[in-house]
Amino acid sequence: MIDEVKLKDQNGLFRSISEDTWRKLLPHIEEFDMPLGLVLSDSGCSQSYLYFPTNAIVSLLYNLENGSSAEIAVVGYEGCFGVSIFLGGQSTLTTAVVQSAGKSYRIKASVIMEEFNNSSPLRNLLLRYTQAVITQTTQTAVCNRHHTIDQQFCRWLLLSLDRLDGNELVMTQELIANMLGVRREGVTEAAHKIQAEGIIKYTRGHISVLNRPMLEKRACECYHVVKDEYDRLLPHTLAI
Repeated sequence: MIDEVKLKDQNGLFRSISEDTWRKLLPHIEEFDMPLGLVLSDSGCSQSYLYFPTNAIVSLLYNLENGSSAEIAVVGYEGCFGVSIFLGGQSTLTTAVVQSAGKSYRIKASVIMEEFNNSSPLRNLLLRYTQAVITQTTQTAVCNRHHTIDQQFCRWLLLSLDRLDGNELVMTQELIANMLGVRREGVTEAAHKIQAEGIIKYTRGHISVLNRPMLEKRACECYHVVKDEYDRLLPHTLAI
C-alpha cells in the first residue's frame, strides 16, 4: 500500500503536480526498483512508462559505433525519465542506465498522455522540465568541448550529488570515465588532485564530499548554468 503523503514528497515533479491531476494519476502509480546498471531504455526503443526516481540516478548516454559512450544528462528525484512519450517522438537515440541504485515510481505512457492532453498544468510542468533537461544536455556538450577534465569531473559530481540525499556517491573511476567520455587515467588524476586539496575523499569506489563550497569553486560555470535553469523553471523540485 503506497503512503500517499510520503509518496508525493519523494519526487520533485510529484510535489508540483496540481491536486486535481494528482488524484487522477495516483491509482496508476507503481513502485519500481532500480538496481545498478539496469537499462531502462535502449537507443531507438519506444518507451512504455514514465519513470520518477526517488533515490536513484539515471544516466542518459549516447553510444558510438566503436562502443564508447558519453553521458549527456542525469535524472534523479527532481524529475522523470521518458519525455519522448509526450514529445511525440516515442523513442530517442540515447540509452538510459541506472547510475546509482535506488527506487522509483512509474506511470504507463497511455495514462500520462491522456492527462498531458487534458491538463494544461501538467503539460506546462512537463514541458518546463524538458526545457531544463535540454539545458543540461546542451551545457554538457559545451563543457566536454571547452573545459578541463578536472572541471568536468567537479560538474558531474555536483549534478549527481544534487540528485541524492547525502554527500556520498558510490562510483568507480572507470564508470566515471565512461560517463564523461574520457580516459580513466584522466579521471584518476583529477580525483587525486581534488582529494589532495581536501575537497573530496575517494576510497574504493566511494566518493565523499568534504568541502562542497570549494568543489563548486573548482567546477566550471556549466554547473551553475544548469542549476540556475532548474531553479528558474522548477523552483520546487530540486533542493540541496
